[in-house]
Amino acid sequence: MDIKNLFTAGGVVMWPLLLSSVVAVGLIIERIKFWLKISNRQQRVVREVLNLYRQNNVVSTIDTLRKNADLPIARIFLTALELEEPNPEEFRLALESEAQAEIPLLKRFNTVFDTIIALAPLLGLLGTVLGLIGSFASLDIGNVGGSQTSNVTGGISEALVSTATGLVVAIFTLLFSNTFRGLYQRQIALIQEYGGELELLYRRRYERGEKTYAPTR
Repeated sequence: MDIKNLFTAGGVVMWPLLLSSVVAVGLIIERIKFWLKISNRQQRVVREVLNLYRQNNVVSTIDTLRKNADLPIARIFLTALELEEPNPEEFRLALESEAQAEIPLLKRFNTVFDTIIALAPLLGLLGTVLGLIGSFASLDIGNVGGSQTSNVTGGISEALVSTATGLVVAIFTLLFSNTFRGLYQRQIALIQEYGGELELLYRRRYERGEKTYAPTR
């Protein structure tokens, strides 16, 4: 059975399942690009920034962060470093507040993924019910071997195809959703680690009385 016949055999619920799968694929592609960008650049940028800051090169540190402002960690660092003469507690609060502000971006589309994961099997179950209703409606006890038999088997086919499609969409989405959830948790841990390193460096500079803030532009 080819895709077109399979889609036809699944009945009316195949349309919302198709829409769900298209939405899931589109959002998965967006999330893959997002996490690849972070994975490919974040560690290099953070190492460069921390090394510059250790060398007391505040201007180059800020410039590097501004050039990579599309990365969440760069925006977090910039928010704190662009404060004018904050004390260590204010610096820490700036890091933490900006990290909290970045969480919705890191968790983006999680609600949509959860909805598709929950909805797709229910749509498949609805297709099962509708297919069985059609089968029983076409069933004629006195004419079991007659022409109505094809209607009965068609209803059963609709039930099976819709159920299988719903499960496939849910499983496919769940696989990527859990992967993105794992990447999010790892990213939160890295933000805490990198933020702690920057905060420690800042405290040392502050205690030595060195200039700790970015020049005004």
